Amino acid sequence: MRIAVAGATGRMGRMLIEAVLAADGTTLVGALSKDGGSALGQDAGAFIGKATGVAITADIDTVLSASDVLLDFTRPSGTLAYLEAAKRHGVKMVIGTTGFDAEQLRLIEETARSTAIVFASSTSVSLNVTLQLIELAAKNFSKGYDIEVVEAHHRHKVDAPSGTALTIGETIADALGRNLADCAVFAREGMTGARDSSTIGFSSIRGGDIVGEHTVLFIGEGERIEITHKTLNRLPYVNGALRAARFLMKQESGLFDMQDVLRR
Repeated sequence: MRIAVAGATGRMGRMLIEAVLAADGTTLVGALSKDGGSALGQDAGAFIGKATGVAITADIDTVLSASDVLLDFTRPSGTLAYLEAAKRHGVKMVIGTTGFDAEQLRLIEETARSTAIVFASSTSVSLNVTLQLIELAAKNFSKGYDIEVVEAHHRHKVDAPSGTALTIGETIADALGRNLADCAVFAREGMTGARDSSTIGFSSIRGGDIVGEHTVLFIGEGERIEITHKTLNRLPYVNGALRAARFLMKQESGLFDMQDVLRR
């Protein structure tokens, strides 16, 4: 499996490169960076003292013309450029980028008609199993419980709530037969009035080097159920991304998520 990595100079990009180099049945064929600066032209494995023969480049078309799968954990603007090239070259994508608007999400769906894409706010396998637990809880605590989603990430994260928190909210809303856009509450300040029991509340914490923490609270009278997932480092995302890439090798086209990956 010939893999290219986007955002090759970032923290996640470097971990993906190291994992691809170490995994069986995978070959690193490209390392992309749109704003690599002085890193452009350097060997993609230099940060671990390993010569790979793959130079960091901004030349998307050259890299994707030799790739089977692109792993993209960057930002929406970068992902959109990669989408266009992936469509041209028939390259499959694992997208872990978050913060897309409605039009950008439509472009991802459109591209998936001609190539296969796994699009997930979190590629962590354990987080996606946690989503299954949250869905089960939501169906059983549909009445008499207030629902809040609390997420925490490092100070450098640029979007809030996190994509994973929104996925959690969508999972809960679907289980309750609601539309998240109609019942989500993203901020409370001042005289807000009594809580509407049909809403799903979101709170975001930003600070330090928190990789990712998500807690769902089902709050009833005299009791509270909490389901929490904590990511201690980025390795779960990396391992999940490689699992998703292997899944894509069996797909011709279509838009998938990590639940699809876990079911196969």
